[in-house]
Amino acid sequence: MTPETYFHRQIQLWGEETQRRLAEKEIAVIGSGGLGCTLAMALGTSGIGKITMVDYDTVSLHNIHRQIAFTTDDEGKYKTECVASLLRRKNPFVEVEALTEPFERFVEREKKPDLILDATDNLETRYAIDDYAKAHEIPWIYASVEVFNGQVCFMEKAKFGVFPLSGHKPGGIAAPIVMHIGSLQANLALRYLAGLPVAKDKLYYLYFDDKGELTTQKFAMPIA
Repeated sequence: MTPETYFHRQIQLWGEETQRRLAEKEIAVIGSGGLGCTLAMALGTSGIGKITMVDYDTVSLHNIHRQIAFTTDDEGKYKTECVASLLRRKNPFVEVEALTEPFERFVEREKKPDLILDATDNLETRYAIDDYAKAHEIPWIYASVEVFNGQVCFMEKAKFGVFPLSGHKPGGIAAPIVMHIGSLQANLALRYLAGLPVAKDKLYYLYFDDKGELTTQKFAMPIA
């Protein structure tokens, strides 16, 4: 097996030079839940050289229906280790690091990936991601999802502080909307890493209305 045969359809899309460029890239995915699993599946087989998964949580039974990297055999295991094991079996050309620790510990490691992807479920961690990314001049992609809506933004110069902290409790969620938002996030990431144009500091808000119609709105984020 060679990278040329494994990534044949992507090479048809953008050529061997771009595919080789991806092999030199490193990303960090913060969170290994619904969004993190989708990102891992979409990006872990794309040819990115190294992926670091950061999450200290373990797989619970209620996670599995929407966190697509896990099966019932994974219940009680560390999420990052399960994801890493699966990616290594799917793609022999990727290096996967599984960190079973909170983001605060990751910060102490002073890592500088080419891109950080937010797959968390709380604003406090997103504030911390933004602070770390700005301090190290690393772009990052924010995403959140619940019920039948979600939002995504490639954060470069915009400040995440425009989102106020609140005591909001998330509602229910189904797998398709998680995968939908995660796929948008992954597409932005892959385009950026491949050197293709990406709309930056623009918030995409997607939702299904009560008739099931999908609406997408775009908002320019304030620049810090």
